[in-house]
Amino acid sequence: MPADLFDMDLRARRRDRAARLGPELFLYERVFADCLERVELMQRRFRRALLIGCPDASWADRLGLVADDVDAIDPGPLFAADLHSPAAVEDGWEPPAGRYDLVLAAATLDTVNDLPRALLAIRFGLAADGLLIGAFSGGDTLPQLRLAMRAADEVTGSAVPHVHPRIEPGALTGLLSAAGFERPVVDVDRVSVSYPSFGRLVSDLRRMAATNLLNARARRSLSRLQWRAAKAAFAEAGDGERTVEIFEILHFAGWTAAATQQG
Repeated sequence: MPADLFDMDLRARRRDRAARLGPELFLYERVFADCLERVELMQRRFRRALLIGCPDASWADRLGLVADDVDAIDPGPLFAADLHSPAAVEDGWEPPAGRYDLVLAAATLDTVNDLPRALLAIRFGLAADGLLIGAFSGGDTLPQLRLAMRAADEVTGSAVPHVHPRIEPGALTGLLSAAGFERPVVDVDRVSVSYPSFGRLVSDLRRMAATNLLNARARRSLSRLQWRAAKAAFAEAGDGERTVEIFEILHFAGWTAAATQQG
């Protein structure tokens, strides 16, 4: 059996750290607001919705604009406590069968060890003609950070994984179909963010709970020399004052079969 890619205990702790620091929500808010807008455009009222990934407790109320009842879960214990729900790991959790007709998954499914199993669990929890909609980071996320980490590794002459591997749009479409979702759709939103320094990027990533969760990560922080090399590489990629980093967001959606089609 292959080793797990992500350290799930660390994932929960990193989300707790973001909660204590005060989460940086500009990308998460973009994801949630875009998903909610897409649902609103359907002009359909849903019976019961589930929100997966909720660093802002007000999101559950906002999802009530399109659903009569809303449940919310999060893999971080502190975020989950704000929702009055237990923390839930998406690929180790099983919802009641057919409980929901809408699931909105906001930017957490890219850091589960078994994404196919997580999608199957969501599919199990959806009723006939139910909708899964969501988003998470794609393959072209954080190119300048990757460059900076390569410069840091050159200082020691060895390389360790610093940035998560990401799923590609075509692969995600296939995973949705394999989990039993019909009419799967995946599209890409590339967000450019201008940073004054490498340190500011790292600070934002910490407050997003988006730092390295890999089991194969280095267990020690960067040395001073490595940090300087990373800072220099990040600055050299910019215009002398600021560096533009890219966050690629994969938006996805899929439906369960209508009742007349289910055997």
